[in-house]
Amino acid sequence: MHPPLLLPPRADDGAETFAEYRARGGYDGLLRLLRDGTPERLRAEIAAAGLRGRGGAAFPTARKWELAALAARDTKYVVGNGGEHEPGSSKDRHLVARHPHAVLEGLMLAGIVTGATKGWLYLIEDMVEPRRSAEQALRELDEQGLMHMPIAIHLGPPTYVAGEETAALAAIEGQPAKPRRKPPFPGEQGLFERPTTVNNVETLAHVAWIARHGAAAFAAIGTAESKGTLLFTLGDEVQRPGVYELPFGATYRELIERCGGGLRNGRAVRAVLPAMSCAFLPAAHLDVPIAYETLRPLGTSPGCGGVRIVDDATDVVALTLGIAEFFMREQCGQCPPCRMETNQFVHVLKAVQQGKGPGYQDKLQKLAEFARKKGFCSLIEMAAAPVLSAVQCFADDFARAAGPGAPAGS
Repeated sequence: MHPPLLLPPRADDGAETFAEYRARGGYDGLLRLLRDGTPERLRAEIAAAGLRGRGGAAFPTARKWELAALAARDTKYVVGNGGEHEPGSSKDRHLVARHPHAVLEGLMLAGIVTGATKGWLYLIEDMVEPRRSAEQALRELDEQGLMHMPIAIHLGPPTYVAGEETAALAAIEGQPAKPRRKPPFPGEQGLFERPTTVNNVETLAHVAWIARHGAAAFAAIGTAESKGTLLFTLGDEVQRPGVYELPFGATYRELIERCGGGLRNGRAVRAVLPAMSCAFLPAAHLDVPIAYETLRPLGTSPGCGGVRIVDDATDVVALTLGIAEFFMREQCGQCPPCRMETNQFVHVLKAVQQGKGPGYQDKLQKLAEFARKKGFCSLIEMAAAPVLSAVQCFADDFARAAGPGAPAGS
């Protein structure tokens, strides 16, 4: 197993200081770029490394940078997105709280490559420890004379959609934190109508590592299409909950057993939900390598790594209904198809839970097909993935719950 890139072993649970980060080569990449003045070379390195966004969408980082870098505007911005508010995921807040300098170095590197004149670190209002760590790191940077560009911390509201990149930009502008229609994409027209690059904070920490160690070293880790490492969050279902870093190509069995110490209740794993916005993965696939190219044919994705484990005692109908209710509450209300889909998902699943008979699967499928790609953001697809996969993965459970009565959702 490859040693961690982002979460090196430390004796201290607090924030890594500037001195500690420098001692392990931190800011070498930034200093080299400032000295050599070759941002195009770093963009090529990021492309060669195969780095993809770690916020869940997995978009190639270098391609996102290129959009802003080639935009013909004098004023551009860069945003480090730590607006994590998905239940079950705490990797972004953990990273900023423990290793703020890695995130800030990546933010400045992204700013230089894309031509940004100012940066923001976007967090959520309830992220007390990450904010404190980031503020201290910014003070240290300023004292060391390494603040290449102004960086501000902005605290967004504690809503799920506030973490979507265009919603984060709206929040920074002082507007309601709601997604915007794309195109134009932020790299073309983002903050204050200027080209803006938005990267997840885990992505930025990887940028700092690549700038220091090179594309080849990063690309040597992982699988053919999924390079480097990924941060995972394990909850209280396991013996050792927390945030773990594994290379792509590891398995969910390794994550649960070797990192998490197995299930706390000693029961058997029935399935995993790689993240709340993904499809369920049955236990038969626990030994499939975690990678975009291996999970895609199985209908799911690594997502943001906030893993939920389903054991053989879990009420999967109640679990699925809880997920649907979360998306119904958290949709921002501005897209009618999203409002309709998320509300009707809950209506149909409640009918299943109340034993109101068959017909639920067709209803759920038709709702998802009608609403697909009709929203300003991807919450429509995120809400559908776990629900549609649940009724397939746990077909017998849903059939037993629904019973032989009138069609569910009628």
